[in-house]
Amino acid sequence: MKRSTDRILTTHTGSLPRPDDLLAMLQRKESGAAFDAAALATRVKSAVEEIVRKQVEARVDIVNDGEMGKPSYSTYVKDRMSGFEGSEKSSPLRATDLAEFRNFARRGANETGVTVLQRPACTAPISYRDRKAVELEVQNLQAAVAAAHPVETFMSAASPGVITFFLSNKYYPTHEAYLQALAEAMRTEYEAICAAGFILQVDCPDLAMSRHVQFKDLSLTDFRKTIESHIEVLNYALTNIPRERVRLHLCWGNYEGPHHHDVPLRDILDIVLKARVGAISYEASNPRHEHEWTVFRNAKLPDGMILIPGVIDSVTNFIEHPELVAQRICNVAHQVGRENVIAGTDCGFATIAGSSRVDAEIAWAKFGALAEGARLASRELWPA
Repeated sequence: MKRSTDRILTTHTGSLPRPDDLLAMLQRKESGAAFDAAALATRVKSAVEEIVRKQVEARVDIVNDGEMGKPSYSTYVKDRMSGFEGSEKSSPLRATDLAEFRNFARRGANETGVTVLQRPACTAPISYRDRKAVELEVQNLQAAVAAAHPVETFMSAASPGVITFFLSNKYYPTHEAYLQALAEAMRTEYEAICAAGFILQVDCPDLAMSRHVQFKDLSLTDFRKTIESHIEVLNYALTNIPRERVRLHLCWGNYEGPHHHDVPLRDILDIVLKARVGAISYEASNPRHEHEWTVFRNAKLPDGMILIPGVIDSVTNFIEHPELVAQRICNVAHQVGRENVIAGTDCGFATIAGSSRVDAEIAWAKFGALAEGARLASRELWPA
């Protein structure tokens, strides 16, 4: 994994705005309507080429495929695994913070205009049956980066824990058994990504967001035990991959909302740091978590651990001032060392196809602020 050896490198979290025509094709497939599979595959390939080139032009150093072919960052696995063929649907997600502000929650639901995301429950034994899907993703990204020459490339994949968050268990006797089955299956995808030479990003909102949604009725002590088991299972799934080839994304939910029930970073960081990964990407610029750079004054990071703080927000249309971006970068760098920081985004700009509240053109303007902020921070951290 590349480090910021002479300047602050830039990256992002995963999903990027999809072209309108591709978005329409994905939504048609997700809704269960008839679609042209060959045309969709061709458009995904060209969209990956476009999005990689656009990232490089925006001065993003560590790029990905923008998750162009996925309906969402987590539920895509239903199409690659056996066990989710049934028609039984998962229960709706109910966040504690939104429950206290029902008018706001209803307004938000009415404004999305997104095709309903299919979230079938697990109703049979799980296995990873469609290896061609990840192989095709890898091939598309390899072709795109060969032409664009970024500094480094990553590809994201859902963690076992976040899959349990969105696709509920109706088959396995316990949550732990369900987790283990998912980990065994997802090893196939994780290892394929790393074998292709990419950095693997494992998306883990289950370590934070699930506190005020999936596990809101647990005490903090019991929640910590739960996510510790999630880390143990994730580490098992990563057994064959060097930790320096993996980064983890920590998230409290990529939505504009109160977030006043978010679990503090200080209450989970020690457990998150047990993950067999070389870097942690996390939300660090939204108003509920920006102050938490101070946690790293006393935190003991594993040797070589890289932090990827989100220094631009992913749910509002404010374009951050580059000087603010630089401040956010430097706040963390002064705690853990400049070489241990890469500038990122709070989360993705299109985590569910069609759901983004951020205008696509504004999202790219935000990346301009990210690049300029990283340049300003580098000037301060590497003075001439």
